[in-house]
Amino acid sequence: MADHGYEAGRLNLPFVGISTFGKRPYVEDWSKIDADVAILGAPFDFGTQWRPGARFGPRAVREASTLFSFGHAGAYDHEDDATYLPGSVQIVDMGDADIVHTDTLQSHANIETGVRAALAAGALPVTIGGDHSVNIPCINAFDDQGDFHVLQIDAHLDFVDERHGVRFGHGNPMRRAAEKPYVTGLTQLGIRNVSSTAKEGYADARAMGSDILSVRQMRKLGTEAVLERIPAGARIYLTIDIDAFCPSIAPGTGTPSHGGFLYYEVLELLQGVAQDHEIIGIDLVEVAPDYDPTGSTAVLAAQVLLNLLGFIFHNKAAF
Repeated sequence: MADHGYEAGRLNLPFVGISTFGKRPYVEDWSKIDADVAILGAPFDFGTQWRPGARFGPRAVREASTLFSFGHAGAYDHEDDATYLPGSVQIVDMGDADIVHTDTLQSHANIETGVRAALAAGALPVTIGGDHSVNIPCINAFDDQGDFHVLQIDAHLDFVDERHGVRFGHGNPMRRAAEKPYVTGLTQLGIRNVSSTAKEGYADARAMGSDILSVRQMRKLGTEAVLERIPAGARIYLTIDIDAFCPSIAPGTGTPSHGGFLYYEVLELLQGVAQDHEIIGIDLVEVAPDYDPTGSTAVLAAQVLLNLLGFIFHNKAAF
């Protein structure tokens, strides 16, 4: 008899019930988190320079994730001959950080509080944005977690220092991260086309420890060669901007950029990172669902996150 549990209890189909992430339990009291993974929504998009709408990203990704609520015994992948996210991996949804309209610093502080709560509980924090500025409070929350390397998958470098007094918008997060004494360097992948970061920003990034590759450069190198460029043994904080993907599969974002990644290019990279490194934190940002009436972008985001979590916990014994 199969042990997937479908013979007993509720069938609990994806369209039934409340849309928490993966239909996992909701924990309102952040002092009572008891889980391997804690999902935090960061519905903040005041840092955008063009199209808003990423404030609705957490809600859309949660709803899309119900498609992949794998019943009771995880998800079997016949290519890998592995069952990912079995019942032994405990995932909870913390809900959203409180957002105070027009107040970036307070909203960011509330996001930071959520990430710190997940870390204090010993859970892997996974933050769903929101625009990419939400990475700033996420990285701030790791100030007592030891050194780590930032792996960014993105169309844009996001390395602007300051522009008209703005230092905490969605063009600034990698610069803010690079300034942290506990961030040992950055690997910035997928960067392409005309960028919001000027030429001197690229020079600054490289001087501050960045390795920058475009999609075309990565394709020439191949996945294994790219993985070898990430510092061996480094603990990794992973930040994924959905605009890293080609708009043909991810149109629901504020700043789309053609020539992006396809699904398996990123998935194989993430699988390799999870095999070789301890991943200590994740954010996925810039899903703006109103620009994609098909819902495909949110489904992509949910599928990437759930597969990534599967890879992490499948390899966790190595770390």
